[in-house]
Amino acid sequence: MERKLLYFLVISSVVLLLVLEISGSSAEPQILHPIVLVPGDGGSQVEAKLNKTQRVHFICSYTSDWFDLWLNLEQMVPEIVDCWVDNMKLKYNNKTRRTYDNDGVTTRVPGFGNTTTVEWLDKSQRSFSLYFANIVKHLLPLGYERGVNIFGAPYDFRRAAHEHEEYFAKVKVLVEDAYSMNSNTSVLLLCHSMGSPMMLYFLQRQPQAWKDVYIRGLLTLAGVWGGTARALKVFAVGDNLGAWLLNEKKLMWEQRTSSSLAWLMPQEGFWSEGEILVQTEAKNYSRANFNEFFLDLNEPDGAMMQEDTKDLLPGLKPPGVEVFCIHGNGVNTTERLVYAKGEFPGSDPSTIIKGDGDGTVNIRSLLGCTRWDGQQKQKVHHHILPGLDHLQTLKEDGPAEFVASLVNEANFQLWHKNSRNYESQANPSDNTENLEVDDDDEMLPVIHIV
Repeated sequence: MERKLLYFLVISSVVLLLVLEISGSSAEPQILHPIVLVPGDGGSQVEAKLNKTQRVHFICSYTSDWFDLWLNLEQMVPEIVDCWVDNMKLKYNNKTRRTYDNDGVTTRVPGFGNTTTVEWLDKSQRSFSLYFANIVKHLLPLGYERGVNIFGAPYDFRRAAHEHEEYFAKVKVLVEDAYSMNSNTSVLLLCHSMGSPMMLYFLQRQPQAWKDVYIRGLLTLAGVWGGTARALKVFAVGDNLGAWLLNEKKLMWEQRTSSSLAWLMPQEGFWSEGEILVQTEAKNYSRANFNEFFLDLNEPDGAMMQEDTKDLLPGLKPPGVEVFCIHGNGVNTTERLVYAKGEFPGSDPSTIIKGDGDGTVNIRSLLGCTRWDGQQKQKVHHHILPGLDHLQTLKEDGPAEFVASLVNEANFQLWHKNSRNYESQANPSDNTENLEVDDDDEMLPVIHIV
């Protein structure tokens, strides 16, 4: 496997040099497939403005101008984190079945169309907040330029796809603008984690004729196609986001208000109705009784949000575009929570049974993209990066180089196609039948991932 990957990278690098040499000798500007970066859960910056009449702690502010809410380590220190939770959490309306900012809080997601706010989660751009920056670093040498042919599409990750009508309308305009700005060249959607089902949801709602024109492909890293068992742990006891100084119980009260977390619960078709996910002395919980799980946590809103989101991607229908699906495996990943007597609810489970995955998403969910092979006419490519966890797919150089190689090959195919069209137009008297090459022409460097 490693030898095949190395061979692929070497060949792609040679192809890149040839393309750059050829394009550099031409008076015409180099045309590349534009890229739109779509982050996952926690992968967008969030700003807030306060106008409160109440506060949860005397050190919290009543009012403020716009400030960084996520990611902002200054807001995460003990005591102040109580202010952050109150500002970050959402309110659920069981009549409209939608979430809203907490009372006295207005939030916004900055930088739509820009890559900066998805390259780094903290405006200081310190290493701990790196997100898409390493990927972008490896794309720039291919000829990419921020705001010209590579863009960002951040969104409020606290909310599931059905609450993002305005966002998806903006994504469609961004794709069409990127297409027009780059000589009518189709766009690559490059997604991480929850950004992958977000774009699947978007693509399923676009006409095939639109996708055929505007979308070159869907390139996903660590896509959460069928949910994750870890979502139950977050609902039950919270998640400290890998930072030992943070109190996961305090963060839990914010995390439970996110409809996106409910969307990431284990999905039908990936977990059976009877497979036990949470085991306690009094009762076991599976997909069959998620409602009881939430009620026993005293979270009726969670039960309704899970009901709202469970059928957003029924049957995981294919996107209708070429797919490049990349993820890790071989990392211990939560499969089941086992509570001893008196632990549930309120305490950490004494035992967490682990299985295969990327440390965040179970392998069965990561493999969801492979179901589309044969379900759509467009190709589905799949590649596993052994031993890489959920965020390493963004932070390590190996995956970034691999992504750059895939993008480079797509661009070489574009160059090859454009050169054939140019030759055909320049020599109309020639026998054009010999110039007609279908998508599987062996003359092209075939993108084939194993």
